[in-house]
Amino acid sequence: MRVERSGADGRVRTARLTEEGRAERATLDQLSDDAAAALLTPLSGKQRTRLVTAMAEVERLLTASAVDVAPCPPGDAAARFCLRAYFAELARRFDDGFDPELSISAADAEMTPPAGVLLVATLHAEPIGCGALKFHGDAPAEIKRMWVAPSARGLGLGRRLLGELEAHAAARGVRTLRLETNRSLGEAIGLYRAAGYREVTAFNDEHYADHWFEKHLPGPRTLDECGPARP
Repeated sequence: MRVERSGADGRVRTARLTEEGRAERATLDQLSDDAAAALLTPLSGKQRTRLVTAMAEVERLLTASAVDVAPCPPGDAAARFCLRAYFAELARRFDDGFDPELSISAADAEMTPPAGVLLVATLHAEPIGCGALKFHGDAPAEIKRMWVAPSARGLGLGRRLLGELEAHAAARGVRTLRLETNRSLGEAIGLYRAAGYREVTAFNDEHYADHWFEKHLPGPRTLDECGPARP
């Protein structure tokens, strides 16, 4: 290996493999490949497929365990990233696009305690999802701005965000949660139904809504009693 001083910054050193170093790396790579082949050779094709599937599942679960979900000010950079991505996805997927001005509001003030809360999910400090609540005193609370980045789908993050929003709502004494969604969001509709939301008649005049859902929560709980929702 050859180490060189940076011409721009004397504190920086750059390490590069020499020809001998590249040859040594190639040898080590081949030894690693041979060891892997020796482990896999006794397995049938079906067993190898099962092994690869199991490895993918382990990787998926470990990734899910590294996701952090926490309240976030709507003006924070991570929150702004999620909300912009959410609007952009709706604009792509809805038949007639999406204009926030035509939709029922979820302004920053409405997603800031005590009026509401915005949760942001991060993976290795990168924002990958969000979900919000709007509180209305004794009236049902609203779930808004549910979004998961395409790269994070399949990790159970949508269900986790939904569960943590329910925990925040229950801690505030909310007994009923409501939400509406567009027919283009089939995976969201499936998530809500699987989580116990029942379809009801329209309870607002949301311009982009085709389906309205409602869920009754148990009596008041603390967040500690609820515990964090897990994938």
